[in-house]
Amino acid sequence: MTAYDPSEWSDLFVATAGASAALAGLVFVAVSINLDRILKFPGLPERALETLLMLLGVVLVSIVALIPAQSALALGLEVAVLGAIVGGIVAAQPTALHVSEGARLNWLVGRWALRLLSTVPFVVGGLTLMFETGGGLYWVAAGIVFAITGAVSNAWVLLVEILR
Repeated sequence: MTAYDPSEWSDLFVATAGASAALAGLVFVAVSINLDRILKFPGLPERALETLLMLLGVVLVSIVALIPAQSALALGLEVAVLGAIVGGIVAAQPTALHVSEGARLNWLVGRWALRLLSTVPFVVGGLTLMFETGGGLYWVAAGIVFAITGAVSNAWVLLVEILR
């Protein structure tokens, strides 16, 4: 069964480990270069952390998926725990918990959609992998796509929008 056999997904995990690690490094350097400007805007330091965590989550999930000869149960547990930890840290950021006075509803919905889509599929994927029903690694692939997309979206704000 393809959705529950990590060995059939090794090419994806090799590619996403390398790509997301490279993106995380580039974001880290870019944030370092623009740190003074980022620190002037409320919520942007937290967004920078969120961006790095999204990419780190992909790196870690990809690495544990490449561990040879582990069971679907073990991998599912690892992926679910990593998704929950990254999701918990992202959700616990001060800007995630408190909404500023001028924040619009569409902004709030968009930010939370980005956070949830970048973390929840890993938890669901891990659980469905553990029980070998419900989608398994297809959920993990969706989490990878959403996390990278969310991180790139955040990186755009951190690196381009603050200069406007």
